[in-house]
Amino acid sequence: MPALVLLGAQWGDEGKGKATDLLGGSVDYVVRYQGGNNAGHTVIVGDQKYALHLLPSGILSPGCTPVIGNGVVIDPSVLLSELSGLNERGVDTSKLLISGNAHIITPYNVTVDKVTERFLGKRKIGTTGRGIGPTYADKINRVGIRVQDLYDESILTQKVEAALDVKNQILTKLYNRRAITAEQVVEELVGYAEKLEPFVTDTVLVLNQALEDDKVVLFEGGQGTLLDIDHGTYPFVTSSNPTAGGACTGSGVGPTKISRVIGILKAYTTRVGAGPFPTELFDEDGAALRRIGGERGVTTGRDRRCGWFDAVIARYATRVNGLTDFFLTKLDVLTGWEQIPVCVAYEIDGKRVEELPYSQSDFHHAKPVYEMLPGWSEDISRAKSFSELPKNAQAYVKALEEMSGAPISAIGVGPGRDETIEINSFL
Repeated sequence: MPALVLLGAQWGDEGKGKATDLLGGSVDYVVRYQGGNNAGHTVIVGDQKYALHLLPSGILSPGCTPVIGNGVVIDPSVLLSELSGLNERGVDTSKLLISGNAHIITPYNVTVDKVTERFLGKRKIGTTGRGIGPTYADKINRVGIRVQDLYDESILTQKVEAALDVKNQILTKLYNRRAITAEQVVEELVGYAEKLEPFVTDTVLVLNQALEDDKVVLFEGGQGTLLDIDHGTYPFVTSSNPTAGGACTGSGVGPTKISRVIGILKAYTTRVGAGPFPTELFDEDGAALRRIGGERGVTTGRDRRCGWFDAVIARYATRVNGLTDFFLTKLDVLTGWEQIPVCVAYEIDGKRVEELPYSQSDFHHAKPVYEMLPGWSEDISRAKSFSELPKNAQAYVKALEEMSGAPISAIGVGPGRDETIEINSFL
């Protein structure tokens, strides 16, 4: 059975958690392949609301095996706290699998992240301060700590000492901070080993065997396409690859085994943190989208910046990820507007540009070119089929589909698990 990739097609916060959870009842494995606890998914099941950060959304589906792949960076304290919280609410977390090759977010990674961002002042990137970037930097610099290192204290100590040789120089001499002792770090990390051990395994082997056994595997991105370290709005990006290619490197499953790539699109656009955002609104419409859509970061708690739908970004996401389908979320939030602007192109230095400019400077100065689409006032939250949507809502969806370059196969018409219109099956 081919594998599926599900990822954000904007700047994240598109509703991936709901989409993954909906598919979770039909798939055997759900895999997080990148990011850390800087990502957040809100999943509503009945009258219960769950905020997930490190755990794959599939953990809420009883028949599904949730997997944290090698491309993820793990803060053990956050992971154990999240597992404990779910257990207290009656969720079975015993099937979780964790790659032994995933990297650990150490206490010094968190410290470096916070002091560096503070030191940058006005030039700060807008990180979550959770040590994600420094951990990926350690991984690339080959001084990272992996989950498997927790089970060899001698190796762990050597690696922590090597990492702190440089970091303590930076902390004490550049940032005027106290040095961190290797003994303190090792003691804390070893303390997590026993609690994590039941979950740790060779997930690359498990996932490939699952596919050979005709199981359905869903790969879940943590952030959106425009936050990709290579293909996003650099440097205002995350430190990993949430695009479709990252699913392969972050899980150890080859690209020939992936048959569908599903992009999650919000019916408007949001982003958290600094960086360019052509359709951002600073007026009453922006405030209304934020209020009606409940646009506050699950992980950060920060208000999301809100703007109208950007078809240029959607086309870019289709191209970069090779998207086969879209899942359009939060269509209900747009109910009540007489007319809804959609960005169909940019104006840059007086010229119309219909594709995302490769130059960050050009993108920063891009002004949206809008096309006005008629709105609707009817409540759509109870619609169970596309034909039950108001005509103008149908036209809005069809217009976005044509502009974005891939079919819209499902539509979210409310926050609940069952408030979704399925047009084409993903499986």
